[in-house]
Amino acid sequence: MKLGAYTACLHDRSLDETLKILGEMGLTSAEINSGGFIGAPHLPIDDILASSAAREDYLGRFAQASITLTGLNVNGNPLNPDPLVGPRHAADLHRTIEVAAALGVKRVVTMSGLPGAHPGSTAANWVVNPWDSQWLDVLDYQWNEVAIPFWKDVQARAADADVKICIEMHPHNLVFNPPTLQRLVEQTNATHVGAEMDPSHLFWQGIDPVAAVEHLGDLVFHAAAKDTRINDDNVRLFGVLDDRFTRVPADQNPLGLGGNNTLNQWPSRPSWQFVAVGRGHGEEFWAPFLRALHAVDPDMAVNIEHEDAELDQIEGLRQAAESLLAAARTAGV
Repeated sequence: MKLGAYTACLHDRSLDETLKILGEMGLTSAEINSGGFIGAPHLPIDDILASSAAREDYLGRFAQASITLTGLNVNGNPLNPDPLVGPRHAADLHRTIEVAAALGVKRVVTMSGLPGAHPGSTAANWVVNPWDSQWLDVLDYQWNEVAIPFWKDVQARAADADVKICIEMHPHNLVFNPPTLQRLVEQTNATHVGAEMDPSHLFWQGIDPVAAVEHLGDLVFHAAAKDTRINDDNVRLFGVLDDRFTRVPADQNPLGLGGNNTLNQWPSRPSWQFVAVGRGHGEEFWAPFLRALHAVDPDMAVNIEHEDAELDQIEGLRQAAESLLAAARTAGV
């Protein structure tokens, strides 16, 4: 098993400095952005696609740091009906498959995407509780007319490239839990599309990530180490489906997500929040989680995703690394 980090939290550092930081923390794996929401600050895509020498030089930098490049990350919304977002994120995913094949990287991490409610929609629409038949109509359109054709094409591209596509089960996407992941795989007859097992979004939905790994089995291709703290007192009042997010003022440089879309501010009293590994759940979760992943694939990569707003980039990553490595020792993997 390879334990490492997704480098988005270090995009203000050079690639070489980033790899040095990971190595000093005892990590041996890296996952690099290749487009989507964030872009590709650590990946010279054009050079890699154009030159074998550039590919050798790029991979050599990882080898020199004793870090394995275990995945490319292109999280975004490739099904977004917004013409400024969906087509670009889809193109980024297609191109990432080419880059992964050129580099010999076998895992591409992404999201399933989310279409609009009907033809002509200009905004994505997430149906989470379709008790009214109109919402089943929306889901039929989203799956049958948009998602399945798109993902059949991605499956074909991935199979040709011998690359596995690892979908983060993320709310505000069609695939956000084990049943929807299985539905996508089954309805596209996919052999090269499966799960990136990120427990953080499963926690706040009330899903047991260990049970999810055991349920999905060999559909789990890759994993993230990202924790969630459930704030029980706030859940009692606000529930987990909480809409109290607010816009980041323009003068505070909100993070762009493509087109005119930006990342919003969390509520001041959140029902749940992302925290460093070990700050939401201790070894009593992380050791069995790693054992479950190891049982699926002893060579699986598990990469820390640091989004703990209470800790800075280095301290948060360090705490997560220490907790993850300790859990791996306890798990014997």
